[in-house]
Amino acid sequence: MTHIPRDQLRSIPAVETLLRAPGLVYLCKSFSHECLVRLLRKILADVRTEVLSGSSMADVTEATLVARVQASARELLAPGPIPVINATGVILHTNLGRAPLADAALSAIQTAAAGYSNLEYDLVRGSRGSRMAHVDQLLVFLTGAEAAMAVNNNAAAVLLALNSLAEGKEVLVSRGELVEIGGSFRIPDIMKKSGARLVEVGTTNRTHRADFEKAVTKDTALLLKVHASNYRIDGFTRDVSLAEMAEISAAHGLPLMVDVGSGALLDVADAGVEKEPLVAECLAAGADLVTWSGDKLLGGPQAGLAVGRKDLISRLKENPLARCVRLDKLSLAALSATLRVFLDPDRAWREIPTLAMLRRTEAELEVTATRLADQLNEALRGRVSVSVIPGEGAVGGGALPLAGLKTRTVALTAHGLSPDQLEQRLRAGRPPIIVRIQNDRVLFDVRTVSPDELEMLPGLVARALGS
Repeated sequence: MTHIPRDQLRSIPAVETLLRAPGLVYLCKSFSHECLVRLLRKILADVRTEVLSGSSMADVTEATLVARVQASARELLAPGPIPVINATGVILHTNLGRAPLADAALSAIQTAAAGYSNLEYDLVRGSRGSRMAHVDQLLVFLTGAEAAMAVNNNAAAVLLALNSLAEGKEVLVSRGELVEIGGSFRIPDIMKKSGARLVEVGTTNRTHRADFEKAVTKDTALLLKVHASNYRIDGFTRDVSLAEMAEISAAHGLPLMVDVGSGALLDVADAGVEKEPLVAECLAAGADLVTWSGDKLLGGPQAGLAVGRKDLISRLKENPLARCVRLDKLSLAALSATLRVFLDPDRAWREIPTLAMLRRTEAELEVTATRLADQLNEALRGRVSVSVIPGEGAVGGGALPLAGLKTRTVALTAHGLSPDQLEQRLRAGRPPIIVRIQNDRVLFDVRTVSPDELEMLPGLVARALGS
């Protein structure tokens, strides 16, 4: 027979007792009486469960319970997400929110959030309008497409397109292009959910034009080409070019869809990295529909963008799923503002943070890193060893996997602290500093640190060291 610890259960303080505990009185400033009682009841229920299960965590003293309530309250009251300083050198760091927005986008968000707007109101006609009208117009102008639309991310754009154009039908895609994107989302899984039937063509490393031509049947609805934006296969390889795919699709009267993943409106080769397909070039080469992400090389908010033939885009817009994946007003404001910056490419290279960081030269980074190293030496006065060393960053976000970005890092070794201990202290600061550890040294890659953040770093590091 199971022993029930009745004495321990009876010793658990009542809700009313905890409400009067000196260590919890201050919570009345942040919680209503009802919410605070709900929090206490939840914690007391958890404690009773622990007691009955014989858990070693079942400490029922008032002091312990007060501490648990305080910890739970801190979690509920903590803002999130909070700003961090990205000193990793990864420009599109998925875990850190990918692309930081341009000032124009930030201003547009603030304006849209502050009051009412003509989100779905046509000011000329005085009646309901389309929330997508302005973004669509910009995308069409910048890419040369017949029509365009935006949804909440690229996976949604791919899902919507497959469901709209190929539900219950076959979609042909090279086996070597069945990629997995962030968060374990895979092209085959998305295709299955869309209702389309995947037909794998060719082999992992070699797919020929003849493979596609042989695979076309009466049930084929769509040809899909997926840009390998987050990996490369080298060696004995062969793929079917976009131009060849366009010829096959035209010969069989089938639409050709291209998922370029990161996508680009400007040639990033101008920044000295490998070329990424331009959306306009894909359309010119024969793609009927192109999808890509808004928060990668575009440098905007999270979004999925689709451009192409007007009849195909119309089918996407008419799909009931379109409402499920539509953008909210703040994302639309940021996306519209970001796209307007691209109307002047020179301005885009200067003002879109992703592009500006991508274009920073080694000479510029050397100057920045040297200045930071001098400031750290002055602020920390012998408590650390500081040096400037060459390094290699990354574009990140599944973009340009072979584009090792030559950079400069400030390497730090703290006396009396291991690299892991220093990293943990920096991460626990406010704002947290996210760094790399390499060869037993903490590295600050200055490419991804803004000028304002660079000014803060010496003081933040000194605080982390207890100075």
